[in-house]
Amino acid sequence: MASFSLIRSSCLLVVIMASSLMLAFAGNFYQDFDLTWGDGRAQILNNGELLTLSLDKASGSGFNSKNEYLFGKIDMQVKLVSGNSAGTVTAYYLRSEGSLWDEIDFEFLGNLSGDPYIVHTNIFSQGKGNREQQFYLWFDPTADFHTYSILWNPQRIILSVDGTPIREFKNLESIGVPFPKNQSMKIHSSLWNADDWATRGGLVKTDWTQAPFTASYRNFNASACVWSSGASSCSSTSPSTSRSNAWLSEKMDSTSQERLQWVQKNYMIYNYCTDTKRFPQGLPPECTATNTS
Repeated sequence: MASFSLIRSSCLLVVIMASSLMLAFAGNFYQDFDLTWGDGRAQILNNGELLTLSLDKASGSGFNSKNEYLFGKIDMQVKLVSGNSAGTVTAYYLRSEGSLWDEIDFEFLGNLSGDPYIVHTNIFSQGKGNREQQFYLWFDPTADFHTYSILWNPQRIILSVDGTPIREFKNLESIGVPFPKNQSMKIHSSLWNADDWATRGGLVKTDWTQAPFTASYRNFNASACVWSSGASSCSSTSPSTSRSNAWLSEKMDSTSQERLQWVQKNYMIYNYCTDTKRFPQGLPPECTATNTS
């Protein structure tokens, strides 16, 4: 236990012991995130174990991670805005800085009470996105917390929900497709009003009598490479950062492939790779590439 002698918080000690395979890990929201906007509408509660974002007619709110990451396996449990959430968007994503930024997106588009949320995903590389895929979920994401995960390694990006992959974006630089691999990214999340486009293309507006709208977050974990002062924690040989890094080369096995196909067959409602009207000059090269491992 001597190696833990400098740990001041017993809560953090428990997290470390339970997270022995992590290169970077979250003790609690106080230590790992900054509340970036919202004038008090973002709150950290329960001694750092819970974070909530709220939206009313005056403002939404948001937060981002203190750390920057260059590759990682990142999990967050989220409970989305319940009831009539039409017009609201809860965004949870990785993003770098600058005009040629990289970004990996989950965006949850609210809807009328009883109608399903739409999970909007996109991947930007060097400032260019246009890689949208949208899904319904196979459960009510407002009734309880569910785990939304981003696996980002040099070979692929996999977005998962409760361990079920919903999307894979492979590194196809060999055929000229830019891949996010050189820019460190922070974790961001925000809850905001987008009733000009979010619900049925803006036809359904936000019902402010239902405000404030609230989304809740817990159990953040990052098995990841922290980028600091131009260096990655994964390059270190110190004992604290030399633990398992299997996620750096992780790919989907046959079971995961079957689950991905199940989701895409039954719950995908938009795929840019089938939108020939949008790309009259031909689909993006990754859409027609031979499936490689």
